[in-house]
Amino acid sequence: MTLNPWRLRLLNKLEAHGTIRAVATALDLSPSSVSQQLALLETETRTKLLERTGRRVRLTPAGLILARRAAAILDHMDAVEAELRSFGTEPAGLVRLGAFQSAIHTLVTPAVLRLARTYPHLELQVLELEPHESLPALRSGDVDLVITTTDFVEEPLGPDLDLVPLTTDLIVLLVPPGHPTVGLGPADLAAYADEPWAFDRSGSYMSNLTTRLCRQAGFEPKVVGRFSNYSTLLRHVEAGLSVAMLPSLAVDPRYEVATRPLVVPVPRAITAAVRRGAAPRPAVLAVLDALS
Repeated sequence: MTLNPWRLRLLNKLEAHGTIRAVATALDLSPSSVSQQLALLETETRTKLLERTGRRVRLTPAGLILARRAAAILDHMDAVEAELRSFGTEPAGLVRLGAFQSAIHTLVTPAVLRLARTYPHLELQVLELEPHESLPALRSGDVDLVITTTDFVEEPLGPDLDLVPLTTDLIVLLVPPGHPTVGLGPADLAAYADEPWAFDRSGSYMSNLTTRLCRQAGFEPKVVGRFSNYSTLLRHVEAGLSVAMLPSLAVDPRYEVATRPLVVPVPRAITAAVRRGAAPRPAVLAVLDALS
């Protein structure tokens, strides 16, 4: 079944105006033309949509349902058309972007530089927000879009958000440069049960993920430090004071730490998210395009 948007609009107008003549007058058409198009819609849907009562027509129950569904369908199509048209409008104004640490260095900073050259009237404000902070901020309207991960089970991505996949990376184990396991193959976490561990902040994505993976390996990690900054955490590992887990994007090569993949790979899907609803502003779309 193929539904013609123009004929759906006529059916919706009939439900609103009540008569074919009133629909014709509102749209500057002849009544016979409106009748013909509605008859074609009945043929397309293979459903009786209209019934005659004397010289008038009225919607059948099926016609009434389709007319009311048509309003939502047409509204959605109008929003999509507006979104596509906005690509031709010069982006300008303030866009507030929430992103976690490693994404700021690897994804956001290059995008900011590109946008500054391309759209001089666009202002991008970057806020460092981990997934447990950024999604509530997006839903409350405190930011316009965020970079997050799809596998943060404590803060699920629901149907109220539109997602734009960006990239993936792997979770890796970090050990000091002189650790006896440097240079070996994939790491079995169970072998690190007695090691001191450095963690991200309590409740954060990496803190929860590291705890969960250690418990799956059969032990409770001995946490000797919690750091809100990955540079501090990397320095702690570099000094030989701990081992840790981080996403590979977060491993700054300036620090002398050794990385090992995990025996069971743990990929992280990184995505941009915006609130679903009205079509995003051209400036927001420009930021999404630069990040992609």
